[in-house]
Amino acid sequence: MRMILNTKRNQGISYVEIMLTVTIAGIIMLALMGVVNTASMTSDTVRSRNDLIQQARFALNRMVDMTSRSHRLLLPLNDNPATNWPENIREQTIPPSPPIGDSSFATAVLAITLPYDIDLDQDGIPDADDDGDGLFDEDLPNDNHHDFTPGIIGIDDDGDGAVDEGADWAEDDEDGSENEDPLDGIDNDGDGSIDEDAPSDMNNDGCSGICGVDDNSNGSIDDSDSDDDDEDSGGFDDPYDPVVYYLNGSNLIERLPARWDTDGISVPNGPVDGRDFIEVTIAENITRFYVERLQISNTRVSIDLILELTDPVSGETVSLQTTVRVGGAL
Repeated sequence: MRMILNTKRNQGISYVEIMLTVTIAGIIMLALMGVVNTASMTSDTVRSRNDLIQQARFALNRMVDMTSRSHRLLLPLNDNPATNWPENIREQTIPPSPPIGDSSFATAVLAITLPYDIDLDQDGIPDADDDGDGLFDEDLPNDNHHDFTPGIIGIDDDGDGAVDEGADWAEDDEDGSENEDPLDGIDNDGDGSIDEDAPSDMNNDGCSGICGVDDNSNGSIDDSDSDDDDEDSGGFDDPYDPVVYYLNGSNLIERLPARWDTDGISVPNGPVDGRDFIEVTIAENITRFYVERLQISNTRVSIDLILELTDPVSGETVSLQTTVRVGGAL
């Protein structure tokens, strides 16, 4: 049997086939690159958002923890009916939002008294017990925070946009008057707030401690100066020790009072006083800080907190909100 062989040569790949292959490969590569880029962008967005949430939660938890263990809310104040801006609502944004009424700059701040269990200098005495007698905030000076400035040093106490304004450091609420609201549970000056600007004779009764009472159980009654509210013969020696949260640019700052000299100033009666404190940044890239005082009763106060953070690169924004009662954990 005769076999017939096909001697025709196999032809090579044509130019058209090459171009078609390259085109298809290019389309596949572009599709893959799009998937990779999308995955990368999604990963960056998720990472950015998680970082913002972590910062916001840490900062809110820090403020909630301090507030729930504090015995007194210092700022915000209650709303003052004599002004045209709400002192009880403090809101600050980045970039700045327009102030309300005659206020010149919208500022936000939270200030409470130091919880009684904190001992930063580790000397065995709680830092809030300034005179070491086992009592707290029981013998205020005229300058309730002992920082030699009206209100809390470096802070816009009354929400008018100005800091430390006033003629005397005894103006604890920066309202232009001093020592006009003793600790008696009454709004003596009609500004909406109660007991926010006490004199060194805290209850304003002209006696050391409470008139007719043996305050320190030593067998004597009213046996010292009227400024000596705990009758320990130490004068006014136990001021409020403020824990303060405020914005410095887009950073949220926590300020804690220090029981050691941090500023090197010893006059008029230092070296340790309300001007000595430490500050740390507890959150960055803040675009909104909101604090509202919720006055439930004379003795029960809560605050509403909102914290918004925005990533400056991705533009990703998170906002967290919570409400906490002052002293709720005590």
